[in-house]
Amino acid sequence: MKAEYDLSKLKSRKNPYASKLKKPVTMRLSEDVVQYFKDMADEAGMPYQSLINLYLRDCLANSRKLQINWPQAV
Repeated sequence: MKAEYDLSKLKSRKNPYASKLKKPVTMRLSEDVVQYFKDMADEAGMPYQSLINLYLRDCLANSRKLQINWPQAV
């Protein structure tokens, strides 16, 4: 192995994983919701943030939409 390498002749290229990077966000979630995902993540042996991301990705892939029926004001 060389003590030094000449990197000046290397060609630059785009990171092939750049499109797959995740964007950090801050969310306020109920404690029971976080605990639910933490418990499921422990069973699956993965971080709970990854489990939440997988769940949301599944919603995206299957075009799931939340049905909210607010009570009518009287």
